[in-house]
Amino acid sequence: MANRDELYALAERYLAALAARDAGSLPWADGAFITENNVILERGDGYWNTVTAVHPYRLFMAEPEAGQVAVFTAIEESDALNPACVRLEVSGGQITGVETVVARNKDEGFPFGPQYYVDKPEMALPVQPAPRNELVRIANGYFETIERNDGTIRTRFHPDCNRVENGVQTTNNADFPLPIARLGCEQQFALGWYRYDDDLRARRFPLVDVEQGIVLAYGFIDHSGRLGDYHLTDGTPARSPVRRPHSYYLAEAFKIVDGAIRQVEADFLTVPYRMPSPWDMR
Repeated sequence: MANRDELYALAERYLAALAARDAGSLPWADGAFITENNVILERGDGYWNTVTAVHPYRLFMAEPEAGQVAVFTAIEESDALNPACVRLEVSGGQITGVETVVARNKDEGFPFGPQYYVDKPEMALPVQPAPRNELVRIANGYFETIERNDGTIRTRFHPDCNRVENGVQTTNNADFPLPIARLGCEQQFALGWYRYDDDLRARRFPLVDVEQGIVLAYGFIDHSGRLGDYHLTDGTPARSPVRRPHSYYLAEAFKIVDGAIRQVEADFLTVPYRMPSPWDMR
């Protein structure tokens, strides 16, 4: 079993190979299972064809007992810098699986910028060890809170919790286009802003870094589009920004300190409505 340092070194080696467009230099296992943005690909396909640089930003996490390592970074593809999360499955020193989420914001027309590809001291805060299933319960409570968000809080948030999505801070950020981004994590959910999120489906928690108190989760947010006008819990009128069937696929990391979510890092992108996950059918 590889230890944490060995897993981190392999993840760095993967990113260096990616920057060089040299997938063949990596220690692949036969039949390695590889996806990019929830689609099964052959080794060396996808962003291996288009990457022009890998940004120095790194947010590492690992679960050595499960042979898992992941890194949040950013990948330059010609004229765009795209946030990305790369998760490797490792056995016997070989890569047996790769799950990549790369959010090509420019293609989707998202106003995500300027980017927060900077170290986040909150992610490195020391933690008291907690059981894996307890950390998953807290992270899953975040998903329970956002699904059909009615203002009920189903997890615990640290008062200083912040969230970065696709490289941009979307809490306590007055410069973001949506007014809701001026509030903190719990305040946003307490208002019921995200009521248009119908389902947070196919949740997976493949990597739980107990030593760092970080849970890496995947799933889909489905929007039926049927909700139009509604009211926040304080009575403020609101209107759903999603009026047609739509789904996001996401990778989301939760830093948990003393039983509360302290920092969130997420990358997500639009996928076909109700798209299934190949990882569930593997």
